[in-house]
Amino acid sequence: MSEAELINELQTHGMRLVDPTAGMESRRGGAGPTDHKAVTIGDTTVMVPVHTAPAFDSPYWVQAPDEDGFAQVSKQGQPLAKIRFPNRPKFYDLKTADGVEYSKIATLHSKDVLATTVLQTCIRYESRKKTCQFCSIGQSLAAGRTIAHKTPQQLAEVAKAAVELDGVKHMVMTTGTPAGKDRGASVMVDSALAIKAAVDLPIQGQCEPPEDNIWHERMFEAGIDALGMHLEAVTPEVRARVMPGKAQVSLEKYFDSFKSAVQVFGRGQVSTYILAGLGDTPEAILETSQELCNIGVYPFVVPFVPVSGTPMESHPAPDADFMARILKPLSGMILRAGMSAESVKAGCAKCGACSALSVYEKLRAS
Repeated sequence: MSEAELINELQTHGMRLVDPTAGMESRRGGAGPTDHKAVTIGDTTVMVPVHTAPAFDSPYWVQAPDEDGFAQVSKQGQPLAKIRFPNRPKFYDLKTADGVEYSKIATLHSKDVLATTVLQTCIRYESRKKTCQFCSIGQSLAAGRTIAHKTPQQLAEVAKAAVELDGVKHMVMTTGTPAGKDRGASVMVDSALAIKAAVDLPIQGQCEPPEDNIWHERMFEAGIDALGMHLEAVTPEVRARVMPGKAQVSLEKYFDSFKSAVQVFGRGQVSTYILAGLGDTPEAILETSQELCNIGVYPFVVPFVPVSGTPMESHPAPDADFMARILKPLSGMILRAGMSAESVKAGCAKCGACSALSVYEKLRAS
């Protein structure tokens, strides 16, 4: 089994830990790759589900690390590969000047990416009629593992420490959607200004398309290096079913905003997150991805992971074959458009840990 195939298998099936306390702690609840654990396979660090329904029944088992830090992945008793767990970051041991644990301000994704949800609330999350059915943004807040609003000063303090203590290479800032026409762009601006004043760290900002495209320029001028505006689903019927509130921001608005943002940030520095397995066919995802590539937007396609406590917790994850049908041709599509995960300045596509897409890119480029 190749590295890309193994990553694809683990990300769709998840893995079971013989010793759940071994290695770096996993994440539960919140935004981004939640209910996952970071593992390094060869030279690639990826996020693999460990606290999800598919993971509980996964055929892939991981032993506790040996004295050299390597753990064995096996399937039905047959050894497949050696993996490693990234070390617990040093900045987790610190608190901000106002007494908040750094880990409640930002977390380590993969092995060298700092990630934060600036606003851990969303105008749609509390409404059953509007909430995205896969979202767990409120879970970590309810459990006391984070705070509702990270101030620019807190983010700057933690980012500086993460760079100095743990060698963090870039940062992802996402947000729940607040009330207001900027849809989160304003908090991206305020946060980026403070972070860039404290430390030289590439930043990806993530928000819904602001109503006025002038916010793209404001975010760029504040120090945002790359921008993510996430479709999640690509067909109107799936969008209406799984994210009824967010679907009110039309696909036409997304594409208008994408085109405007590419003019500001450049080709390949604007991306969108697409969750494969919500109901869109591979053909529909690839068709939309081609449209995105044509205008210079990087389509970062990841396998949907059902998160415990959400309305879609029992929705099946896509299988590895389904993902391969998308990722293999998509990798070529992206490279032909003159883009790549490696050339993105910051963010999810550059990190690549939630998908095997960047591994398929490397295979095609080699």
